[in-house]
Amino acid sequence: MSMPIDARAAGLRDRLRGSLAAAALTPMTPAGEVDLDVAEEYFLRLVASGAGALAVLAHTGRGPFLSAEVRAGLIVRARRAGVPVIVGVGSSAGGAVADARMAAELGADGVLVFPEPGDRVALHEAVWSAAGLPMIAFDLYTNPCPPATLRRILDLPGVAGLKTALLSDAMGCQETIALTREAGRLAITGEDRMFGPSLLWGAEAALVGVAAASVETTAAVLRAFEGADLRGFEQASARLDRLAAATFTAPMEGYVQRMAWLAAAEGLVPESHAHDPYGPGLPDGERARVLAAAAWPSDRDADEVASLEGVERLA
Repeated sequence: MSMPIDARAAGLRDRLRGSLAAAALTPMTPAGEVDLDVAEEYFLRLVASGAGALAVLAHTGRGPFLSAEVRAGLIVRARRAGVPVIVGVGSSAGGAVADARMAAELGADGVLVFPEPGDRVALHEAVWSAAGLPMIAFDLYTNPCPPATLRRILDLPGVAGLKTALLSDAMGCQETIALTREAGRLAITGEDRMFGPSLLWGAEAALVGVAAASVETTAAVLRAFEGADLRGFEQASARLDRLAAATFTAPMEGYVQRMAWLAAAEGLVPESHAHDPYGPGLPDGERARVLAAAAWPSDRDADEVASLEGVERLA
């Protein structure tokens, strides 16, 4: 039997609707050292660049690899940015329930529940019972959730929305968005490689790794979609697609390092803290290739690349 959404979850759902949440990096040295002052400045710059919320300690932020002390410090510093803070929980030594309790104690606005093996419905129920924080469910390409299970999760009163990040499964993305909206929850796109299309399919907010650095490029697509300028939406989407194609590619785990390079190039983090010690080694020339993809000086260039790559025209 379907249960009505809890007022706390409904409140977060409504606050996030139409907004861009940056799946923030955790600025680190090559040795994995975290400077909380550097992290706080980075969070503030993300918000100044257009992020309407921060998702910390998620996959992009390498949350599962960090100590409880560092995790707590990052939550506290993120809250100082003055926007909703969503905390990634699960896959760490403490587990999702312990992570969620800590997030609640430190004043987070919600949690993003990692798709762990086992009974996913029971996991969400346990997190809600332990912490009482609104939850964002997560349908991830490495462990996609069956539709029947998604329906049960979306019926839970503490679920505010669902983030889909299925990477290349267009039909799965469409179905997940439809199920989320039918349940009265917020359909959140995490589709860095299908960002524009996922909005056309009904996503109402975004929580994406590409906004760990290129906030304005990502936010421009949302703004254009909300307006009536289809040509502007096409051009903004083409810019973002080009950047996502360079950063979200094999080896996929390398995207965190690629976003750290971009964050340094954009002045969001110092070079000393633009490292991902937990990702795979990347080939020589990778950084130059990524930074070249981010350099798109004019709409004329966008048109030329879109033509070469066969991007379908919307107008």
